[in-house]
Amino acid sequence: MTTLRDQPLQSPATVNSRLRVLFVMDVLDDHQERFLEAYERIRHQVAAVPGHISDQLCQSLGNSSQWLITSEWEGSEPFLAWVDSAAHREMMAPMSACLGNRNSQRFVIMRETPEQGGRQPRPAAPPVTRRTDPLPTPPLASGGIVRHGITFTVKPGSEPAVAAILADYSPPQARVDDTTRLCRTTLFMHGNRVVRAIEVTGDLGNAMRHVAAQPEVRAVEEAINPYLEETRDFTDPVSVRAFFARAALPAVSHVQAGSAPAGGLTRQGFLFHARPGRGAAALRHLAGLDRAAVADPGQPLAGSTMFMRDDLLVRVADWHGPASGRSADPVLSADPGELSLLLAPGQDLAAANGLRDYLASCAMTVVTDRGAPD
Repeated sequence: MTTLRDQPLQSPATVNSRLRVLFVMDVLDDHQERFLEAYERIRHQVAAVPGHISDQLCQSLGNSSQWLITSEWEGSEPFLAWVDSAAHREMMAPMSACLGNRNSQRFVIMRETPEQGGRQPRPAAPPVTRRTDPLPTPPLASGGIVRHGITFTVKPGSEPAVAAILADYSPPQARVDDTTRLCRTTLFMHGNRVVRAIEVTGDLGNAMRHVAAQPEVRAVEEAINPYLEETRDFTDPVSVRAFFARAALPAVSHVQAGSAPAGGLTRQGFLFHARPGRGAAALRHLAGLDRAAVADPGQPLAGSTMFMRDDLLVRVADWHGPASGRSADPVLSADPGELSLLLAPGQDLAAANGLRDYLASCAMTVVTDRGAPD
């Protein structure tokens, strides 16, 4: 069998050409910290390998579990001599233990701009006046599912009209491309606030662009446009991108029972307002309550996802069976005093039925809950 190392180079011009290596990998759930620690330990060792020029570690903007290492070498021979060595296997073992799917590709550098030896300093980037990227950081991925949220407000009094528009449209095609697929979208309302929780496999950015291009989705967005508290100009792509960037509600935490759910699940959503500057602490507290609940097989909570933007928290909970979680929500067992220090309940949580009444006031109304066919 002819191996890559045995193949002749294509032309004399490539004999001294540098080599670019791309190593794409999926980091296993809950292994990201170990992966980064392993990379930090070995990157200086790799830099000392003869023939190595540089490398970069990159994280996918559309899927936080997908990473890329690019490295540049003086040529193919130094790289192949190193990658075939026992030292390489030993060095890479701690990182490999953190990885799922992986793929390595090697390319000879044939052209470069600017040309080597003639590099010019890049002009200074213009000042950024507003953020227009709807995905400023890689979204949360767990169990192969990428999760993200969007939230915005509509004009008070328009809630029934907006709910009717959002509930009455055909879902977009689930298949985006060979690696990306829409899995589930749940749309909630709480007062005049709209919250959309999105689940996809693959690249979230590709999924969002796919959805935005669907005529039925565009018609809905244009229909609710007059009701928005924050206006957007649909004739200006920058205005639309800026709107969705400000509407981004990143998923920050996801917990799930270890066993697959038996039977159907009921989904609920809750909207919390944290005290100023206490959003992260409140999220950790609520996620900890849910983590303990899903670890108990006697509890009905199957899983939950926490979303956060500034001091606004959204919790999406899935329960075994129809509405079985309403009387067994782990939040009801929280310490009222501790919760009052983190959240802004506007009522006495220590009073009789205080926690129950507060949780009921935070419950969002499900407008649509659509899952893609298996």
